[in-house]
Amino acid sequence: MSQRDNLIIKHLPLVKKIVGRMDIKGSEFDQDDLISMGIMGLMDAIDKYDHSKNVPFEAYANLRIKGAIIDELRKSGRVSRDRISKLNEYYSAKEELERKLLRSPDEMEICNELGIDKKELSKLHETVHFLSQISLESTLFSKEGSNIPIMEVIKDEETLSPEEQYIKKEIKDILVKSISKLDEREQIILNLYYVEELSMKEISYILDISIPRISQIHGKILIKLREIMGPMLEAK
Repeated sequence: MSQRDNLIIKHLPLVKKIVGRMDIKGSEFDQDDLISMGIMGLMDAIDKYDHSKNVPFEAYANLRIKGAIIDELRKSGRVSRDRISKLNEYYSAKEELERKLLRSPDEMEICNELGIDKKELSKLHETVHFLSQISLESTLFSKEGSNIPIMEVIKDEETLSPEEQYIKKEIKDILVKSISKLDEREQIILNLYYVEELSMKEISYILDISIPRISQIHGKILIKLREIMGPMLEAK
């Protein structure tokens, strides 16, 4: 067996872990299909990994695996440009209503502004949830989203300039403060997903809520975090 094959076998649990956490539903692909896509990404990572960059292979492979999966899902229309466009329309409509109403609009007001129903709004929340599995940073900080940015290389934190280190610390502090403003259930869901690294299925079991509902709630939480963090970031 070649060294490449040994590496694939060694890191196969990483592929399965990533697929398990992505909790893709409403797709023509089953879990085995997604694992196959992830293995292609793993093979790509093995072939292109550069030891000189001092980046842990697992971290680099994680991005390549997700990248391979999302590429295939985008081809299938799972994360189409149309969905991204509608999500941007949602953000724009929400900001416009906030200016008009001088408060945060409720879901029905947003639906009326966009001419959509609650079901379509739930799909937008699921889109936010799905995007966060690819790039949480992009989901929280980016307002562009004409496509899904996937980092090609992780920057070695040891090479960050003093200015970059300061900015990173500031953003982390803002994120911590923002999370503290969420209600208890929202904080529990974030902790279970990002700290305990449980899948949506496991969180669904713990909280006795359906998996689709957990996905929607997670998307809503991330939108809420964006809203809380916005003024703090602008004040910096």
